Amino acid sequence: MNKDIIAGKWTQLKGQAQQKWGDLTDDVFDVAEGDSKYLAGKLQEQYGWDRDRAENEVRDFERTLDS
Repeated sequence: MNKDIIAGKWTQLKGQAQQKWGDLTDDVFDVAEGDSKYLAGKLQEQYGWDRDRAENEVRDFERTLDS
């Protein structure tokens, strides 16, 4: 899915992201507004993942949106 589409539909997609990564706060999702790099950084902080894993998690989430 195109990153512009994710940003444009972020309000709708935010709920799905919150279900997937429930330890992140609403504030994180509000600030992220579809910014995958920001979201990956917050996943690294919250879950202690390395950068590759966090980016892969975000990419996998984006792929599920295409389905």
